[in-house]
Amino acid sequence: MRTADIYLNITSPEKSLTGLMVREVSFPGLDGRFTVLSGHAPLIAALGEGDIIYSSGGKSSSMHVRSGFVEVCDNKVTACVEV
Repeated sequence: MRTADIYLNITSPEKSLTGLMVREVSFPGLDGRFTVLSGHAPLIAALGEGDIIYSSGGKSSSMHVRSGFVEVCDNKVTACVEV
């Protein structure tokens, strides 16, 4: 793993939705949108309805979610969401 990358794991109660290395990921937090980059401080946050936007391999992708939460720790980002 390069130090500039983070592992993004997005799951729903039903199944795993994605698991890949990304450069950055942006979330629809309850208090507004926030972005996680490599080296981000540990964090647990609730998510509201909106798009999770992540970039990998020079292109951006997104996933619409209704709600959920995210945990950030040691360049690993785990989100459990309702889609």
